Parts: sequence; C-alpha cells; structure tokens
Amino acid sequence: MNYQSPGLEHIFRALADRSRLSMVERLSFGPASVKELAEPLDMALPSVLKHLKVLEEGGIVLSEKSGRVRTYRLDHKKLEGIDSWLEERKAAWNRSFDRLGSFLIESSDENSDGE
Repeated sequence: MNYQSPGLEHIFRALADRSRLSMVERLSFGPASVKELAEPLDMALPSVLKHLKVLEEGGIVLSEKSGRVRTYRLDHKKLEGIDSWLEERKAAWNRSFDRLGSFLIESSDENSDGE
C-alpha cells in the first residue's frame, strides 16, 4: 500500500476520539482559543489541553501564543493527506466495481448464449 502522506496513522488516531473530533469541527470554522474550544465540552481545562496536544502531535492543528492566550487552527495541508488517501481508496473500489460489473455482464452474455 502506498500512503501519500507519512504519518497518516497518527492523524486517524488523533481523530478517533469524539472530543477531539468535536474540536476539529469547531476549528473548521476558524481559529479558536483553548477556552473557546473547551466551552462546549464537559471536561476540565487540563483534559482539553491533553486532547489538543494529541491533535497537535498528529499534525492536525497548529497553535500560537499571544500573551496569555493560546490559539489553535487547523493545518489544512496535513488534512489534504486524508483527502488524497480517501480518493485513492475510492478509485480502487470503483475499479473493483467496474471489474465486477464487466464480469457480471460477460457471465450474463455467456448464459444467454447457452440457452
């Protein structure tokens, strides 16, 4: 298997948690502070920071600190690796379905000729 983006398994691991997925969804609308990301979640701030660390280590988010406020944003280039991987999978599935369709048509034609 040829993975387009090294570390793809880290991205999927980081996205495998519902809270982190929620944070990524929020960040898809634009950058947000830790406090803004924590508001809709029912967890303590240290737990939110641990989740954000996993997302950052997975390369999904980038952070910057301005004064006392840390802001996170999505790293769209890293997410493009997921898109490329999914497109490869879809193309492979479509090729398989095309072969299956051709086989079924050929089988149907052979059965019709034998009747």
